[in-house]
Amino acid sequence: MHTIELEDVQGYLIRGYGNMQFSRFVLLQVQEADLARKWLKSVSGKLTNATIVAKDKLPDTCLNIGFTAEGLEELGLSPKNINTFSPPFKEGMITEHRSRLLGDLDSSAPEHWEWGAGEDKHVHIVLMVFGKDKATCKEYYKKLKKKYTKHGLKKFRNLDGLTLKDNKEHFGFRDGIAQPIINGSGRVGPDYNCVNAGEFILGYKNNYEVFPDSPRIEEEQGNLNLLPADPEVPGKKDLGRNGTYLIIRQMQQDVEAFWDFMNKQTAREDNSIDEEASTKLAARMVGRWPSGAPLSKFPDKDPGGASDENDFLYAKDDPEGLKCPYGSHLRRMNPRDNFESYSKKTSMVLSNRHRLIRRARLYGDPIIGSPLNRKPNGDVGIYFTCFSADISRQFEFLQYTWSNYPKIKQLYSDPDPIIGVRENPVEGQEQNFTIQANPVNQSIKNLKRFITIRGGAYFFFPSITTIRYLSTL
Repeated sequence: MHTIELEDVQGYLIRGYGNMQFSRFVLLQVQEADLARKWLKSVSGKLTNATIVAKDKLPDTCLNIGFTAEGLEELGLSPKNINTFSPPFKEGMITEHRSRLLGDLDSSAPEHWEWGAGEDKHVHIVLMVFGKDKATCKEYYKKLKKKYTKHGLKKFRNLDGLTLKDNKEHFGFRDGIAQPIINGSGRVGPDYNCVNAGEFILGYKNNYEVFPDSPRIEEEQGNLNLLPADPEVPGKKDLGRNGTYLIIRQMQQDVEAFWDFMNKQTAREDNSIDEEASTKLAARMVGRWPSGAPLSKFPDKDPGGASDENDFLYAKDDPEGLKCPYGSHLRRMNPRDNFESYSKKTSMVLSNRHRLIRRARLYGDPIIGSPLNRKPNGDVGIYFTCFSADISRQFEFLQYTWSNYPKIKQLYSDPDPIIGVRENPVEGQEQNFTIQANPVNQSIKNLKRFITIRGGAYFFFPSITTIRYLSTL
């Protein structure tokens, strides 16, 4: 096992910044490259790294930064060097092919986005500002703004994010529980939940025991003495080591439609709301109760409180899907030891090759949805953020193959009920949710889409060393 150079890795990859209750993701556009590079040099020393910090020494603020392919070009990285990055990153999130792959259709199509698509809505840099509370974050941002506005950068949009009690999202469910543990990161956990560093950090071997494809310097520019040697190509410099790819998606949540659907499907004979039944149906679609407790361990009732329970395996605890349905969002995104008809060992190997490190910040009216509390004040949603060393094999695979594709396990017309349903299905297309039961399965038909994509982009999340290098272009 290789020891990760945590002091060179940007912190948000390893640390969730759980004590940072407010964040501001600043979408920037480069207008004057020379000035922007000078600013980049000054800010590189302020970035938060991934070293583990004791709880009593946590800072009041954190800062990280990411770049789109277009942003790297604007900063002066040559086309020949940009061409060494992975194809999804270079192409971006809004190509016609990628929209079909990700299911960004109808109201979620890029032409309707608020940022990330359109001539005046492109993003070059995301400056990720965090604070222990809203006032602290905004005060820190003011100081940063004074600097970047004088250095050839223009703010396009602020994405202000918050966290709710017990880390719940607007539908009302505790989020961010099942995170993979990176070997060498200083965190520990059961072997089945641990992955090699190269699944998420470039420059280290992944679960295939090979180095992930990493950008390098093909055309000499800038101060190359700052960069490490490429581990696989003699004489070349590695641009990617200790970096990764960052995916950001703005996902608007229709809380009212979500709970209206659950209420209607479970209504009593007099059409009154059966709160318990409605919550149970929603939990079956999610795969956890609102508290975060997994259905595979608590199939009948939410134990309440705030649960971080993640020590369970489907083949062991629920092989037939009678507790947590096969088609639930949680089970689809991480089948653990019960993928299709494979053995437990093979299932774990396959599952762990498609993991994501997920982060989320909420926006809008801070509502915690439920059958009786389902009408927020205005638009609400999630700034869904995740990391992967291989965008195609991890993020895009999960969205297309395990979420949007309706055939999985014993299911044939069941997309992911949370993020895979089409707004306008093609003629004859069924969109169901199947609840396994003895003797007869229950089928919830004509699923509705409750998520609308409002923006998004792929970012390179470089090492702190690489950020210093970029300032020398």
